[in-house]
Amino acid sequence: MTDHSHDSAAQILSAIDADAALRPQGAVELLCSTTEIRRRAAALLDRARAGGSEFFAVDDAALDAAAGIVADVTRENYPDGTIPLHSRWRHLGAGGVDRRAALDHLLGDRASPVQRARAQFDLTLVSVLLDAGAGDGWRYAESASGQTFARSEGLGVASFHAFTAGLFSSDPAHPCQVDAAGLRGLATDHLAQAFQVRDNNPLVGLGGRATLLRRLGETMASRPESFGTAGRPAGLFDLMTDADHHDIPPTKEIHAHDLLTTLLITLSPIWPTDNRIGDRPLGDCWRHPAVAGPGLTDGWMPFHKLTQWLTYSLIEPLHWAGARVNGLETLTGLPEYRNGGLLLDAGVLQLRDPALAEQLWKPADPLIVEWRALTVALLDELAPRVRQRLGVSAEAMPLACVLEGGTWAAGRKIAHERRGGRPPLQIDSDGTVF
Repeated sequence: MTDHSHDSAAQILSAIDADAALRPQGAVELLCSTTEIRRRAAALLDRARAGGSEFFAVDDAALDAAAGIVADVTRENYPDGTIPLHSRWRHLGAGGVDRRAALDHLLGDRASPVQRARAQFDLTLVSVLLDAGAGDGWRYAESASGQTFARSEGLGVASFHAFTAGLFSSDPAHPCQVDAAGLRGLATDHLAQAFQVRDNNPLVGLGGRATLLRRLGETMASRPESFGTAGRPAGLFDLMTDADHHDIPPTKEIHAHDLLTTLLITLSPIWPTDNRIGDRPLGDCWRHPAVAGPGLTDGWMPFHKLTQWLTYSLIEPLHWAGARVNGLETLTGLPEYRNGGLLLDAGVLQLRDPALAEQLWKPADPLIVEWRALTVALLDELAPRVRQRLGVSAEAMPLACVLEGGTWAAGRKIAHERRGGRPPLQIDSDGTVF
């Protein structure tokens, strides 16, 4: 992957002209740009502020109060002011257990930093793909620690133990890896067993999660130029870092948007939605009648939430291996039900008809698409207000840390206080978007 300057990746993508968007490839490339995500989300927010949304009103006066809630939660969670990135590795450390160290122990003293990073890439990718909403009734009991976890933490801990037990590997001699053959043969029943799913412990979207991993296996097998001859997520680490067996170049720098673009391109076949332009899958990109854009992109609102969550989560393994990742500010806030729920519960967003909260919605419904877009745009406005209350700069607290400190935690806290943890809108999830 060719290195670019600090913001060149976003500039390159945003410079695609209207003629390119008349062709499927150019249209898909434009919809992969976080610059374009922000532009379209901001347009929907402007429309809602002008009273043009049939679903939402915006109360700008509530933004400062929401920032106060987030700042208070951030101080509570990180009293020393050291806030890590919003990353899957926060969940993998649930309950105060250092599972990164546990993985290092399993890999052995002779494992090089590159070998450890490859294993971390394998674990991170499957763990993020398994991290959609778990539902209210599911729990995971970890025998080693004697603790029980729910929701994202539970999914993270369960995925860690499934990984270290070799569920995703086809090689019994190397259980701590993910490979194409291991995923292609993954039985839904085996995933259910690993996640302790039973009639009295149901996991939302279990079948969708298993299908997603099998599709990942097929994709890795068909793309050795990206995933290596073994068909492992670790191949993406090698692709991004130019790593040899033991080391990466000591001055290696990677732009976050380049990492995101690589993931969007290489993982595009795995998404099971019917969202396509021509024969090209779009993944987490949805129709909304008020979204404007050139050519074939007209009417599409892109998010790429899981892929951006994966990008955030892979930054730490890259750092641990010695690579420098810059350009974090090009990534957007994550449009999921904790961040979006915070905005509804704090009164920044208000449903024009309260009865809408009682209905069951699908990810493709315009109300959900608009809610997610407004979330992206409002997180960008909320972040500087949070930093001001905490007295920190954007450099010291990038958006990834605002999310972690932060908006995600505050959204969960309010949801727990008001509805036992349920989001303010009901979504029929297949386990691949939320």
